[in-house]
Amino acid sequence: MQRNPVGWFEIFVQDMPRARAFYENVFEVKLTDLAMPDMEEWMFPGVEGGKGTNGALVKMEGRPSGGNSTLVYFTCVDCAAEAARAVSAGGALVREKFSIGPYGFVALVTDTEGNVIGLHSQN
Repeated sequence: MQRNPVGWFEIFVQDMPRARAFYENVFEVKLTDLAMPDMEEWMFPGVEGGKGTNGALVKMEGRPSGGNSTLVYFTCVDCAAEAARAVSAGGALVREKFSIGPYGFVALVTDTEGNVIGLHSQN
């Protein structure tokens, strides 16, 4: 395989305005409406050909949020800062910043839709 194994991610939500506000606040970004015909989808900002993977928040009939077994990790400058913003934006801290040895640090939070997401930083 000559590329990273993950090519796209989707985080399912029930209340798109609430979920958008949460992610835009935590990561200090603006999501873009993809104007899909049968679902509501808002994409995270990305760089064409850049490192990492892009994805979106999705509200789709029959796809509930929360309780899934997939964990998406967002790259951060300092995952403790994003974790604090997650709590102030209506989420919850699952596990505060901790070391993963030579691979940096991670923190785990729950978003406003019940999804657990990971936050990863080198510092």
